[in-house]
Amino acid sequence: MTYEMPSPARPLNIGTRGSPLALAQAHETRARLAAAFDLPEDAFTVKVIKTTGDRVQDRPLKEIGGKGLFTKEIEEDLLSGAIDIAVHSMKDMPVDQPVGLLLDCYLPREDVRDAFVSLKYSGLVDLPEGAVVGTSSLRRKAQLLHRRPDLRIVEFRGNVQTRMRKLGEDVAEATFLAMAGLNRLGMDVPKTAIAPDDMLPAVAQGAIGIERRVEDGRMADMLAAIHHQETGQRLAGERAFLAALDGSCETPIAALAELDGSSMRMRGEILRTDGSEAIADEISGPIADAGEMGRSLARDLLSRAGEGFFDWR
Repeated sequence: MTYEMPSPARPLNIGTRGSPLALAQAHETRARLAAAFDLPEDAFTVKVIKTTGDRVQDRPLKEIGGKGLFTKEIEEDLLSGAIDIAVHSMKDMPVDQPVGLLLDCYLPREDVRDAFVSLKYSGLVDLPEGAVVGTSSLRRKAQLLHRRPDLRIVEFRGNVQTRMRKLGEDVAEATFLAMAGLNRLGMDVPKTAIAPDDMLPAVAQGAIGIERRVEDGRMADMLAAIHHQETGQRLAGERAFLAALDGSCETPIAALAELDGSSMRMRGEILRTDGSEAIADEISGPIADAGEMGRSLARDLLSRAGEGFFDWR
């Protein structure tokens, strides 16, 4: 079927959050679509949509509803037709999507690692006993306390600029950011990348997903042209792992899938919320079995965790 291509007169509307990183991801999506179809950039309009998660900055995410707080308003606009596609950081995406919407396009994945960021210290081992670390991520909090139970963790939300300002004001002595975000923003901050062996990243960290309406054939065809297959394969395993664990912002979960030829290696970790216990393992197999591998790894970890493992402490 032949579809009308976007044009300056009838632009394609791209929905996104308004943070500098979200805008950078939307602009990358626009650039890739424009290049794939030889279209001018003004054939696309980037529309900023403020989400509940952006508006409420003074409380932990678990207190106001979890991951969906960064997607709800955007998905409502997508369903209503106010926008044609939505660009998301995949680590913020719930595993369940609203009826009528589909995520089947991913851009090439960026650096998956976490970054240790401090104006005073070069790494976690350099932090003095009792040091204050700022993070809003339950995963990072649990991983930190598992390794360094002496640390004091404080809530740290906001974009990169806000967090760097808080470090300068001595609200905390260190924080953690995603290398992917720093790279996409081209930001030069005092940082040390942390190997996944030392801190396993969040599910889908570093990946951009593009959501569309199920029945929108034009967008299905256009997004297929910029979809990165390897990223999609890796996320199939990681998000299946997350779904099997019923993961949310209220549960410390980490996972990473890596490809080697036709095989996939997948690592997963679950932690008690206070960091007192961590259970980790890995699984390998054919890429075609990514989903089942993720579910199998999740079942294995859950069987070893016991009842109440994720209860808040």
